[in-house]
Amino acid sequence: MTATALKKFLVFYLIPQQTMADWKNVDAQHREASEKKMMDEWTKWCADRSEMILSTEVGGQTQRATAGSVVNMKNDIVVFSFVQGASHEAVMQEFLTHPHLQIPNASIEVMEVKPMF
Repeated sequence: MTATALKKFLVFYLIPQQTMADWKNVDAQHREASEKKMMDEWTKWCADRSEMILSTEVGGQTQRATAGSVVNMKNDIVVFSFVQGASHEAVMQEFLTHPHLQIPNASIEVMEVKPMF
């Protein structure tokens, strides 16, 4: 399949706020070792799928705009990626083995994106 025939997807890596707060209370030595192990696994997972992954970014401060106001807020999105694949199902199958899912209560959401205009 050629690159022009591939579909594009936005991937959200989510961790509930309470899980993140609980993780900060774990013994620092254990937490740091676990984080290093996961990042090594994450790096390998991504390297093995380098043709699929277009970009991966870490989320920062979030703000919400409504009619007449902007407020700081938090959501469960910690990382996001743009990926490409033949189908939604094919991309989802790849993410079933992602190291992010080792985190308690973590999830990954994949949304197909299409040009707006």
